[in-house]
Amino acid sequence: MMGVRTRRHEPPWADLPANRLLELRFKDLGLRLEDTWVQQCVERLYDELAHKALALRPHVWLSVEWFSPTGVPGIAIPFYLVHPRLTRLERRIMLEAEGSNREDCMKLLRHEAGHAVQHAYRVERKRRWQRVFGRSSDPYPDYYHPDPSSRHFVQHLDAWYAQSHPDEDFAETFAVWLNPRSAWRRRYAQWPRALAKLRVVDELMGELAGQAPTVRRRARPHAISRLSKTLREHYEERRARYAGRYSQAYDRDLRRVFGADQARASHPTAASFIRANRRELRELVCECSGVCQFTVDQLLKDMTARCRELGLRTGKSTARLKLDFAVYLAVQTTATVSRGPGWQPL
Repeated sequence: MMGVRTRRHEPPWADLPANRLLELRFKDLGLRLEDTWVQQCVERLYDELAHKALALRPHVWLSVEWFSPTGVPGIAIPFYLVHPRLTRLERRIMLEAEGSNREDCMKLLRHEAGHAVQHAYRVERKRRWQRVFGRSSDPYPDYYHPDPSSRHFVQHLDAWYAQSHPDEDFAETFAVWLNPRSAWRRRYAQWPRALAKLRVVDELMGELAGQAPTVRRRARPHAISRLSKTLREHYEERRARYAGRYSQAYDRDLRRVFGADQARASHPTAASFIRANRRELRELVCECSGVCQFTVDQLLKDMTARCRELGLRTGKSTARLKLDFAVYLAVQTTATVSRGPGWQPL
């Protein structure tokens, strides 16, 4: 006879409407990693590190987003992953919830583990590291310009993230090396620069096998349990950070895309076209570029407003216009991958 599965105890805020949930402070949510699917992913990460004979087991804690603080061999995990109500809220406000399935969660954990290893053993001080990755001391840019065709970097997270900074290049390379299913020697056999980086990581990690970390700080910056900020304040800050501003310098391009010179007053407006196809265009461009959906959505909002101000109308068939506009949107999205002045490295 099968046992009866009991419903787990739900927190008092689980059924609150969004407007009331947003008024709660982080430290009052009572969130924990224990007994969650995320904790299972962390245990899997530890198994992968053990399989590579690395002694480090990065400590983890809940915070507002994914990151590994400089000088701390640990990993902050976003709060919204430990309860489905918070995951839904994240998707509602930011249009996506980064790491909300096991595959993506593992990708991000491996990436952050790369940072944690760097912090624990200070590998960026080694000449081999500097020769293939560059200088860790270089400032993080507010913007970076990825080359999607480059074979000098591994491809792991979206948006060609390895190209953003030497530390991210190492973390991405480490993540590929750590993944037991990556088959990196075969996958990157025709990518000599990326393969050279993977081999250096393989050599360095082989030398660190069994060694205790040099840095053992257990700090937990921005831990949820200590944050007095409300969820509303948090999301207002995030939306401001990720919102891009669309430049009016592209007016000529918008006219070209919509064929405004041939448009008639009876044709649908360009703004109505974007609104009607916004979700499809956003998901298509995000899938191709890897840029977060909220950023692309803000770009679409600004484009819609500008088309309305210019009085643009559609002068092409819907099928042709979808293709032309999607290409244009993708180019504008990937030309400069930006996380704005408040961007924090993962």
